[in-house]
Amino acid sequence: MSVKVVRQSKFRHVFGTAGKKDQWYDGMKITKSNWEGSTYCAVNPKFVALIVESAGGGAFLTIPISKVGRVERDSPVVGGHKADVLDIKWCPHHDDVIASSSEDCTVKIWQIPEEGLKKSLEVPIVDLVYHQRRVGLIEWHPTASNILLSSGADHKLCLWDVGSGEVLSELSLPEVLFSLSFNFNGSKIVSTCKDKKIRIHDARSLKVAKEEKAYAGAKAAQAVFLKDDRIFSTGFSKMSDRQYSLWAAEGANSIGGGEGSLTTEDIDTSNGVMYIFYDPDTSVVYLAGKGDSVIRYFEVVDEAPHVYWLSNYSSSVPQRGIGFMAKRGLNVNNCEISRFYKLAQGTGNQGGYCEPISFTVPRKSELYQDDLYPDTFSGEPSVTSDEWFTEKQDADPLLMSMKDLFSEGGKQKAKVRASILTAGKKKPSSQPNSAQTNGSSAPPTSAASASNDSSELLSEIKRLKIIVMGHEKRIALLEAKQGTDKSESSAVAV
Repeated sequence: MSVKVVRQSKFRHVFGTAGKKDQWYDGMKITKSNWEGSTYCAVNPKFVALIVESAGGGAFLTIPISKVGRVERDSPVVGGHKADVLDIKWCPHHDDVIASSSEDCTVKIWQIPEEGLKKSLEVPIVDLVYHQRRVGLIEWHPTASNILLSSGADHKLCLWDVGSGEVLSELSLPEVLFSLSFNFNGSKIVSTCKDKKIRIHDARSLKVAKEEKAYAGAKAAQAVFLKDDRIFSTGFSKMSDRQYSLWAAEGANSIGGGEGSLTTEDIDTSNGVMYIFYDPDTSVVYLAGKGDSVIRYFEVVDEAPHVYWLSNYSSSVPQRGIGFMAKRGLNVNNCEISRFYKLAQGTGNQGGYCEPISFTVPRKSELYQDDLYPDTFSGEPSVTSDEWFTEKQDADPLLMSMKDLFSEGGKQKAKVRASILTAGKKKPSSQPNSAQTNGSSAPPTSAASASNDSSELLSEIKRLKIIVMGHEKRIALLEAKQGTDKSESSAVAV
């Protein structure tokens, strides 16, 4: 079985190491809500976010990465939803902006203060209301600013412009979706559905370009696009064995078997959904099953058998959910190539906890390891929402060198991004569709980054332009609607 074929690779000896207890975040009540495909945990270089139980509505915690230890019972939460929160995702371009979806049929966008929450946050910066039933999945566009995807129990798939609060496109599907994933430049989407089909959509219109029945089992399948537009998926056989598959990027049967199916392998007989985490820089895929205590990792290559098993990380406690750190937040000095945040339920009255798990490649040299760190996603959007949707511009992610995070003194650095939704200023009170901001200000420029003042200023100007464009577009729509209403009223009066 090719899953156990050993291949010579620099990632062959990747080791996973759990953080010590003094590096945990513990004492929280983990949510009991259930939505197939939601990981209940989201992390970025600044914060770890966890969905928790809340009386009278849905809530989640946002904890600064450095603030480890016990979470107090009265800790402030993001609690503006009227029902359980089902999914949370940090914006890839702005490290203090997070989206949440809920059983209350809404998607909300929040800005977290630079220093973390001092009091509970109840008012979002944008409230997205369109779905008619609970919203279980959300996904940010990888390269275009302010573009968000959502899917719910109303069988609708919606594409949003967060800056204006508009639904740009929508698609009705026969069943509930289990997973959503953009490709590398954000021009296509792959989805898995309860009807056992995997579909490829045009990212702008959401129209289905291809669909195939991929797995015989009825339990939730997952799928992600790889960097070269191949698709990696997990699902269940007719006998409920868990499987993974790799589909070709092109060809009439690229989804669901036939000539386009490059490989399909059985994993085990467990019944937990297999979350897929993909690192496009190293071509390593990590599989973490809900309710499992194992994280499996594989290397995906061009030649047959295409998917090579590397190793497993095992622990004694099953994961309730799991978060995957962006490359910008890793410790390059320790040769760390990935880091997970495992959400688990404690024993007795201890409550739940979140445990970091670091994957490293042992190296004796203390110099920067170029071969482990190709240029990675910088956290900057490549195009604006209008350029991407209206002008139909596709662009690969903007990259940065990981060497920027390496420190000769051994102290870890992290590259973080600010919000373009508020750009460190309060939103104008006249803006339609958006609630008031929390009024937090952008972080001051540190002495170490003084040499980058020009580029930061240009970036800030670009962000402000995006905000203004979104506001103007929304105001124009409202004025046009108001004019129509007045015309209709005059006609009725006559």
